Amino acid sequence: MEVNVEIAKSLGLLEEEYNKIISTLGRIPTFTELSIYSVMWSEHCSYKNSIAELKKLPRSGGKLLVSAGEENAGLIDIGDGLAVAFKIESHNHPSAVEPFQGAATGVGGILRDIFTMGARPVAALNSLRFGNITKKSESDSKEITERSKFLFEKVVEGIGHYGNCFGVPTISGEVYFEECYQDNPLVNAMAVGIVKHDETATAAASGTGNPVFIVGSSTGKDGIHGATFASEEISEESESKRPNVQVGDPFTEKLLLEATLEIIKSGIVVGIQDMGAAGITCSTSEMSAKGNCGMKINLNDVPLRDSNMSAFEIMLSESQERMLVVVKKGEENKAIQIFKKWDLNCVQIGEVIDEPNVKIYFDDELVADIPAKSLVLGGDAPVYIREKKIPEYLNEKNNFDFDKISLPDSFNITLLKLLSSPNITNKNWVYRQYDTQVRTNTIVLPGCDSSVIRIKGTDKALAMKVDCNSKYVYLNPYKGGMIAVSECARNVVCSGGKPLGITNCLNFGNPYNPEVYYQFSEALRGMGDACKKFDTPVTGGNVSFYNQSKDYAVFPTPTIGIIGLIENIKNIKTSYFKNEGDIIILIGNQNSNELGGSEYINHLHNLVTGDAPDIDLEFETNLQNTLLELINADLINSAHDVSDGGLSVALAECSVMNREKLLGCEVNINLKFRKDAEYFGETQSRVIISCNKNSVKKIFETADKFSMNAEQIGIVTGDRIKINNDIDLDVNDIYTKYYHSLETVMNS
Repeated sequence: MEVNVEIAKSLGLLEEEYNKIISTLGRIPTFTELSIYSVMWSEHCSYKNSIAELKKLPRSGGKLLVSAGEENAGLIDIGDGLAVAFKIESHNHPSAVEPFQGAATGVGGILRDIFTMGARPVAALNSLRFGNITKKSESDSKEITERSKFLFEKVVEGIGHYGNCFGVPTISGEVYFEECYQDNPLVNAMAVGIVKHDETATAAASGTGNPVFIVGSSTGKDGIHGATFASEEISEESESKRPNVQVGDPFTEKLLLEATLEIIKSGIVVGIQDMGAAGITCSTSEMSAKGNCGMKINLNDVPLRDSNMSAFEIMLSESQERMLVVVKKGEENKAIQIFKKWDLNCVQIGEVIDEPNVKIYFDDELVADIPAKSLVLGGDAPVYIREKKIPEYLNEKNNFDFDKISLPDSFNITLLKLLSSPNITNKNWVYRQYDTQVRTNTIVLPGCDSSVIRIKGTDKALAMKVDCNSKYVYLNPYKGGMIAVSECARNVVCSGGKPLGITNCLNFGNPYNPEVYYQFSEALRGMGDACKKFDTPVTGGNVSFYNQSKDYAVFPTPTIGIIGLIENIKNIKTSYFKNEGDIIILIGNQNSNELGGSEYINHLHNLVTGDAPDIDLEFETNLQNTLLELINADLINSAHDVSDGGLSVALAECSVMNREKLLGCEVNINLKFRKDAEYFGETQSRVIISCNKNSVKKIFETADKFSMNAEQIGIVTGDRIKINNDIDLDVNDIYTKYYHSLETVMNS
């Protein structure tokens, strides 16, 4: 096919990028070369519109063993010669058009990023966003809500299918429902693994003459131009791009896991990388660029599922469960025997060469000859700084007059409505579809502030959480970015974990929209400030732009994943009340007159308005340090972050989170502001703790040591939740609303 600028544009390249390709090669590219550049210079692979802003994030420090972006996943030292590998990525666009496979292959891809590091996956997490599943406004027709329920149901089914069959516990997550995600759901998958320091693998190729193998499944036509598909807006034509969605096989992935860990432990691996976005194209170019070398690849040797495939189709296919492995020369037979044992392909398709180009042959013809570094992030791929503009909606939203909102007639009814709202109600309908205890390491199951797994062979455990309140980021991108990191870290701390580092999945609209780019830039600035303050470096992650359709751009959603280390499993804490007679203390900020971005305003009044709550990073740091000292001294029995729904919802959750032992409480707070702000406002940096009576004095002394507010507000008692004279509910009524509302909606 004769290549020209119009063909380049049809593949998603800009005219200036086409001209840059010609300048780099010194000639007109072949169609295969143009196809390679189109996927590697897509936003999904090159981060061309985001890399300049990503530099705001701390990418080294702490206990980080590899800098962000250097390897397939982040790696942090956890002592005892062990490291934790973890990463989060999106699979949004595929899930919008084929939710089951889109979600399933998102899980498969992130698991491969973990075990190509030499780490055995020990946990999976996810963050999910969908349109409304209940009618909130006149614009929400039954057809719209049914579509959202279908996407939700199939995404959860896909996640459960892949994780359960593969054999990894899915132990934590979050689910939100907002109108802006109607056309473009967000499906972010995170995985965590454990590896010994001396058994890690690199993604860099090296050693002239070393053989290059493709291992795992055969290559088919699924997923071709998947990276390009992920770098454009959802439209009416998106449904026709189902072939861009990969098809996963978790049973093959399980075999690939075992074979991969075995070959890494054998010592014959030079470099290894998952074939994710852009398939063979990405792995050959990135491994070559990292190793300052090139590769010579013969596509005729690639095992195919479809014999009628062209060179560009083989190069761009995103068929799942495949790896590219560079093996030490002379060890070819050993590699083949390892994968043969696991009944998987292991075929040499090329070799490392002592020059900077990746050379691709097909039918004895050189169809691509490209400098590897011209293709990759950090090399010569384009880098853009887009125009920024403060969104016009912010002034009106931030100055909303909450005096226009009348107080509820019944605070009892309001609390029950919040507990049954899709964004707050317990997500047991979701996580009961996941195997949460496979491999028998799970200590704290889904439902508490964070989930916890033990590290076998040690006294240690890992607390982990994914979190983001996108309404806050929409209303104030800078503060919202800080809160996303702070709240996620606070949840890990409430379980007894010391935050070690973060991974992030940055979900935004079209970067060519100046208002979207402002949201992106400011959210990153907020995230960066929080990460620096908490000494939690960013280990890596994913940028997902173009999350919008002709009708909606999603709320800016920088999903945060955090790992925290618990030095001794005796120090693990859960969120729920333990004993009648325990004292309830509110530690951190006292209530304030903040209603902006609250679920109360959203669910009860169908408004996303106001300003995001204030956040003081110095105060937040002191709060987290106070909590860790209290937990390690075994002074408290429970700790629960006050977040969505405010203080009253948090107290209700503390009462019913332990489904085997419901406990009520009597609470009195000094009212200074509007009652709805006191009960349902979402002021940051607050935690409800409970303790024995004889620990109260030491708790206040410890709080004072860190200049931290602490106020005794009540007692655990009886079978009712009483807050001042405004709320008085039976814990069984709360239990019903909290645990059965989502199931009722999904079965209706």
